Amino acid sequence: MATTPEITADTAIPAATDTTSATDTANALTRLRTAFDQLNNTQKLMLAAGVAAIIAILVGTYLWNKQPDYKVLFANYSEKDGGAIIAALEQANVPYQYSAGGSAILVPAAQVHDVRLRLAAQGLPRGGSVGFELMETQKFGTSQFIEQVNYQRALEGELARTIESISAVDSARVHLAIPKPSVFVREEQKPTASVLLHLFPGRALDPAQIAGISHLISSSVPQLPITNVNIVDQDGNLISQLKDKLAEAGLDANQLKYVHEKESSIAQRIEAILAPWGTGNYRVQVAADLDFSHVEQTAETFRPNGVPAEASIRSEQISESANLNQQPAQGGVPGALTNQPPVPAIAPLTQPPITPPPGEAGGAPATPANPANPDPRDPNRGRLDAAGVHAPLNPVSPPLTTQTSTTRNYEVDKTLTYTRQAAGTVRRLTAAVVMNYRMVKDKNGVETPGPLPENELKQIHDLVREAMGYDEKRGDALSVANIPFTSEVKSDDDGIPLWKDPENVARGMDILKYLVIAGILFAIYFVMLRPVLRSMFPPPPEPEDTSKEGGGGDGGGGSGIAGEGRMTENGQHEPSALDNFAAKVEKAKGIAQSDPKIVADTIKDWLGLNG
Repeated sequence: MATTPEITADTAIPAATDTTSATDTANALTRLRTAFDQLNNTQKLMLAAGVAAIIAILVGTYLWNKQPDYKVLFANYSEKDGGAIIAALEQANVPYQYSAGGSAILVPAAQVHDVRLRLAAQGLPRGGSVGFELMETQKFGTSQFIEQVNYQRALEGELARTIESISAVDSARVHLAIPKPSVFVREEQKPTASVLLHLFPGRALDPAQIAGISHLISSSVPQLPITNVNIVDQDGNLISQLKDKLAEAGLDANQLKYVHEKESSIAQRIEAILAPWGTGNYRVQVAADLDFSHVEQTAETFRPNGVPAEASIRSEQISESANLNQQPAQGGVPGALTNQPPVPAIAPLTQPPITPPPGEAGGAPATPANPANPDPRDPNRGRLDAAGVHAPLNPVSPPLTTQTSTTRNYEVDKTLTYTRQAAGTVRRLTAAVVMNYRMVKDKNGVETPGPLPENELKQIHDLVREAMGYDEKRGDALSVANIPFTSEVKSDDDGIPLWKDPENVARGMDILKYLVIAGILFAIYFVMLRPVLRSMFPPPPEPEDTSKEGGGGDGGGGSGIAGEGRMTENGQHEPSALDNFAAKVEKAKGIAQSDPKIVADTIKDWLGLNG
């Protein structure tokens, strides 16, 4: 029961506080109404206009910041596609805007992908050409010719859409010439295709992309050879037969790339061998001279024959001949004596005498056949068989002459060599290595940069020679230098300046926007509202100071407290800074005790609560 008065007292305090707050609010409204009634019509109008302007600016800023960010939905569309897209957006209740030039349709950033998928389901945008959706609207009773035309239009549209998906192509048109099939092979014709490309400004197609478009069209149309595909750009240039100008001039980008890769690989090997000296303490540059010429060489080498017994016979020809040396016919004086037979010879005959056969009585012993001494019983005796000549021999025959000739051809020893040099062989390598000074401590322990020893530089030179594959016969060159490196100073000029950076520009525009709004608000307050508020709430009059010393008038010379300060040579009291501060504090306390509401309003005015 003892706690009841405490609870009653505690519950009575909030009620008293609420009553005091309600009384203060009513007094504030009464004072505000009284101050407003003291204004003239011009001041009232200025006050209303200022308050309305501030409210309008604040509400507009809030709505401006709350407005969604719009991004591009579609750009560079045809008028027909643009109308269809706008109709679809209005039907789906999607807000949209146009860009400054009207070349793009903008929608809220949060709905861009959703809207694109919805429009794609409806076949938008069509890109100004029709595809195979044209076959979905076929009417009953359509002739075969119309069906063939629609199929060709659909095929052309699909090819154009596919080509437009290339990044450098803005728009494309495809024309197909498909002849009618014929049963006669001689009258059969191949299809042809013509493509018109409109490229984006500043864009171009390289030969590989042109070849890709040609193969794409050739593979999409039956029996269409790639040679029958002609591609023309927006300037009317035939680019399907465009040749690489670098290749015509003897230059090739792949060759330059290979040279760079070759130099980089050698430089990496050198840097790897120099890694123990510390990263950043060396610089390596390599230049490679490569030979990209294609050389094919055929060599045929003849050598004299070695050992005759080992030589191979290619051909051999043997020729034999025999000649009987007959006496020429005797001539004489025509007459009877000339026509008479000759007288038998008295001299012994040159024919050898006939002897019994070997082995018979009185005969010589058996001997092998001898052409010079023929056997009388030999049936071939008295016949000549030599050098292909077969002729009878008379008992008395002239001398026999034989001749044999042999022509022998040997195989010639030759070597046939075919050599084809690979492109990209190294003709010469040059390398340059720069080493940094090493930090060396002197006698005082201070580190100063110093050059590397000669023996260490020689080791570096030898290591780099082995790493780069140095070849003296090839004419390679290597240079190693030792110099102090300077510290790298980063320049502020590198990159985009701060005032040209897009992010900084956008951030600056946002800051400028808020600064302009704040400037307008301050201008409205100081020009329109502050004079009116000063008229409504004038500052309270300063009370007279009654604490002057000796009841003096103005000659008292200060507002200090009596008995404080110091005396001058004239005997007058000179108040000090402490006296002035104490006097002001006492004055403020007096005003607060006499009229606390004025003090409260003044403090609120200082804090800006009334503005």
